[in-house]
Amino acid sequence: MPEQPFEPDRAIAGTGAGGAMDLATSEAETLERTPGGPLGTGPAAKPRSLWSDAWRDLRRNPVFLVSALVILFLVVISLWPSLIASGSPLKCDLAKAQEGSQPGAPFGYDGQGCNVYTRTVYGARTSVTVGVCATLGVALLGSVLGGLAGFFGGFWDSVLSRITDVFFAIPVVLGGLVLLSVVTSNTVWPVIGFMVLLGWPQISRIARGSVITAKQNDYVQAARALGASNSRILLRHIAPNAVAPVIVVATIALGTYIALEATLSYLGVGLKPPSVSWGIDISAASPYIRNAPHALLWPSGALALTVLAFIMLGDAVRDALDPKLR
Repeated sequence: MPEQPFEPDRAIAGTGAGGAMDLATSEAETLERTPGGPLGTGPAAKPRSLWSDAWRDLRRNPVFLVSALVILFLVVISLWPSLIASGSPLKCDLAKAQEGSQPGAPFGYDGQGCNVYTRTVYGARTSVTVGVCATLGVALLGSVLGGLAGFFGGFWDSVLSRITDVFFAIPVVLGGLVLLSVVTSNTVWPVIGFMVLLGWPQISRIARGSVITAKQNDYVQAARALGASNSRILLRHIAPNAVAPVIVVATIALGTYIALEATLSYLGVGLKPPSVSWGIDISAASPYIRNAPHALLWPSGALALTVLAFIMLGDAVRDALDPKLR
């Protein structure tokens, strides 16, 4: 009987496993063509950055979503308070002093006959403005000074450390009472300037430590060996990897600055009438807490909710940016 020539395709088909082998081959080719495999975790997958991972975690965090919605609402009413409040916050009627809730005034009236609802809505503008501007000033000044001191070290690092120690020894409220008591301006800028003056050492110390840690990494040493300048190393390699702790601390501090502005206004050295501020309203309503508690509770509640929202946002950002907490 003549010998039949060997045919590979017919031999594979004769085993009864040709379909399975074809399917396995097809899946292998598909996995090779797909970066990172079906889950994006293979060697060909593009590595995600710290910021993309943080954003993914934040979107799944209900604490972040709730606090972000509250802050977004506060920002909107700060820019356009007339969307939800009609009338002027400075319009008062003594005939309605200490009256309770009624149409057009759901929060009632304070001791001067002013609409508590309108003043509470317009007070958000002052608090958000002071908090955001103070935080930006503190973060910018502290990051620059602390980053340069941590990067270059030596004499200037020692000088900055001693200066920050001096500022840390100054009580914030006492410093505000002393410095702002001589200011006659009725704008928010003296209050913002005071917060920046006493707030930058905290951010500076955080930025200094982050830069010292980042500059010891191998990629920084490699960039230096390749001849990169100090400015390029600081801006391209160290700053992006050292800014995360600064963002976390600044976000939490924003709520603290809002509470500090209300405290200073309550004590009479921050904003002064006719400015509209939650601290001013709380101070004015304190003597009438028995007869008109609503005039005190509503601005106090708005202040507490705002501070809580920013603190919750800062906690969520910290959890997302800290790899140790993943």
